[in-house]
Amino acid sequence: MRTIEWADETEAVKLIDQTLLPGDYKILECTRVDELIDAIKRLKVRGAPALGAAGAFGVVLACMNARNREELKNEVEKLKKARPTAINLSYGVNRALNAAIPGKDMQEMRSYALEEARRIAEEDVAVNKKIGEYGSELLEDGDVVLTHCNAGRLACVDWGTALGVIRTAIEKGKRIEVVACETRPLNQGSRLTTWELLQDKITVTLITDSMSAAVMREGKVDKVLVGADRVVKEGVINKIGTYMHAVVAKAHNVPFYVAAPLSSFDTERSYKEVEIEERSPDELLFFGGKQIAPLDVKVYNPAFDFTPFELIEAVITEKGVVHQVDVV
Repeated sequence: MRTIEWADETEAVKLIDQTLLPGDYKILECTRVDELIDAIKRLKVRGAPALGAAGAFGVVLACMNARNREELKNEVEKLKKARPTAINLSYGVNRALNAAIPGKDMQEMRSYALEEARRIAEEDVAVNKKIGEYGSELLEDGDVVLTHCNAGRLACVDWGTALGVIRTAIEKGKRIEVVACETRPLNQGSRLTTWELLQDKITVTLITDSMSAAVMREGKVDKVLVGADRVVKEGVINKIGTYMHAVVAKAHNVPFYVAAPLSSFDTERSYKEVEIEERSPDELLFFGGKQIAPLDVKVYNPAFDFTPFELIEAVITEKGVVHQVDVV
């Protein structure tokens, strides 16, 4: 199935529970907004494009369960705040809500919202395929590409942004290998990216985040390719650790690319105006349920960081490749 979709038979949002991968593949169904919010906060569904679809399908749930427009408004506001950094969540909510508003009653509003949510999901797949087409031209036969976090089909409705570029290049006959950074503290790289790539029989090597400088210095990486949670006027906000890899890539003359749909662009806003989500200290205090640090140690755990355009070779969108000189 797709990462996230609507189930007509149960009137629920169906999604892959990504917290259980790679050990278990389980489908979760959400029939209420609070259930979907919990899934979003716990990263059972994550990734900017997937959150856009989740936000839209969440409006459908709100229309089903709200008794009036005021309750609907309250539900969608809570949904938009589930994760504040990625702009796609509010983008999906707003699109589905605006589509629903003309409905004469909650049932008709639900129907309009569902139609728009499904449109957003289909658009996401098409957009990723276009990003893949443009981005694949930047990869050469034999390239080894380093990536961070997960910007594949699990971060989208299907196909993926950064990993979609790699998939498309391989479909075109290019031999591409991937180096996946583990992406601490929740290991989206080791748990999700490697799982995806192995499913597709794409050669991937897992490294710790702190190895990226060494493998670039040793000439083992030709390109760096990541996704984005928000593109602002000075650069890109993405999973914590992205900035570090960009600095290292610049120091070793390795091109650093970002793959992002235009729905992730927020170029009227400065990175200083964007709320960077800070997550629970437990993500650093525990690993696999086992305590790995003193419980009374001070913890700083931002989920994202900012990478300026001067460190980015280009941003790959569904409309083409935008080079640094065009976006600064």
